Amino acid sequence: MIKRTAVSFVAIAMLLAGCQSSPDPQVQARNHEFGCVAGTIGGAIVGGLIGSTIGAGGGAVLATAAGIGGGGFLGNRLACR
Repeated sequence: MIKRTAVSFVAIAMLLAGCQSSPDPQVQARNHEFGCVAGTIGGAIVGGLIGSTIGAGGGAVLATAAGIGGGGFLGNRLACR
């Protein structure tokens, strides 16, 4: 239940970050940078949660680490287009 709440919170935060807009180029650049950081961190959190549910025993640490790395990478690639 806690994992679902955390994933929901991160998803909502990422959706709200995508709603920021302004005609000012400096504000747009700052919002884009915030979106990149939010996407990277959000992807790492979600990937870590998914990895921790997949692994068991000693493999849980490796699966969590792989989930954090992969999620962070994918979140960055999706948010920083």
